[in-house]
Amino acid sequence: MSDRITAIRARQVLDSRGHPTVEVDVHCGETMGRAIVPSGASTGKHESLELRDGNPDEYAGRGVRKAVANVLETIAPVIIGVSADDQEGIDRTMCELDGTPDKSRLGANAILGVSLACAHAAAAVKRIPLWRHLDRTGQARMPMPMVNLISGGLHAGRHLDMQDFLLLPIGANSYSEALHMTVRVYRALNEVLIGHGYEGVLVGDEGGFGPRLQSNEQAIEMILQAFHRVKLKPGIDVGIALDVASTHFFEGGLYRLGDQLHSSRSLAALLTDWVERYPILSIEDGMAEDDWNGWSMLTEALGKRIQLIGDDLFVTNPLRLAEGVQRGVANGVLVKVNQIGTLSETFAVIAQARQAGYRCVISARSGETEDSTIADLAVAVGMGQIKIGSIARSERLVKYNQLLRIEEQMGPGAPYAKFSV
Repeated sequence: MSDRITAIRARQVLDSRGHPTVEVDVHCGETMGRAIVPSGASTGKHESLELRDGNPDEYAGRGVRKAVANVLETIAPVIIGVSADDQEGIDRTMCELDGTPDKSRLGANAILGVSLACAHAAAAVKRIPLWRHLDRTGQARMPMPMVNLISGGLHAGRHLDMQDFLLLPIGANSYSEALHMTVRVYRALNEVLIGHGYEGVLVGDEGGFGPRLQSNEQAIEMILQAFHRVKLKPGIDVGIALDVASTHFFEGGLYRLGDQLHSSRSLAALLTDWVERYPILSIEDGMAEDDWNGWSMLTEALGKRIQLIGDDLFVTNPLRLAEGVQRGVANGVLVKVNQIGTLSETFAVIAQARQAGYRCVISARSGETEDSTIADLAVAVGMGQIKIGSIARSERLVKYNQLLRIEEQMGPGAPYAKFSV
């Protein structure tokens, strides 16, 4: 069976927020690989450009027909006939066709759709699971899920300043055990919120509950009560992760939390106090994307004690990550394929992080789809963590369920990444 690309098709479909996104089919004869591109709400300004049409009469300007046309008219004629297995060559060719540092001519959504669909097609031709095709180093293992419990920020109407309060099922010994533990905590949190008179049913973009709590700290207290309800020990069986997403409440050099303004130093002190009082083991975007001094303060305070993840800070970009490593800030990278725009560049950033001793968390976006590629990617690179969202909404569950299938494919004793600080 030939792995030469014989046809490429693309179309505009909808994501989990009802916004248009790009879907691409790559055909190798009768074999086909398909991918759908995700989209973020909480986006860093240094991300690759997601090309939108800007026509206010169609999807409020969010259409992606230009990106689809770029796939069909510019990219397809150049890569048809190429081996779908030549991932680096295909991705390099598309970047050269685009010719801009942020993929703004063709659109990162156009380029990424083709990049991912080629990987699916190559795996299909080989008749092997995608994760096996992507496992370049023989280090494949099941990741520990980092699971959204309570949402705020841009994911839930800004009911809370901070964006996500998440579960780390650190006591689990397998992925399936971690998922079961997560479901127990999520159901208990539903009961805790309702018991306190808060909304415990409606959810945000990523499936986390979106109650109108009195403070960010109250969200942590609600989660601790859920732990207690299912008899899981904080800091031993389960831990808490925060996605502060601080760029979105950074104003004029200060951080606005409720009615209070914080300097970088006082925000670092606040987060340090929380780490000392609560089982917080991971903080994402504790400082704004360009507040390098703030990041230095936070890393000095907590970098040897917990996981400090850069999302808006690094945007899966090798230049941003290199600067962070040189400055000695953070100790982890959130990896989102659509921030950089090709699978090959994603692998390169993961390798760069691994060499620098930084952790990687493979992540979904708030605007997701029925595409499950990142589940296979997280297993293939073996970096040990995945952040998908909560265990509600099918665009999240399609990835959790794919991980269950992969665990089954790996067989009894499937290697699993236990979390350690």
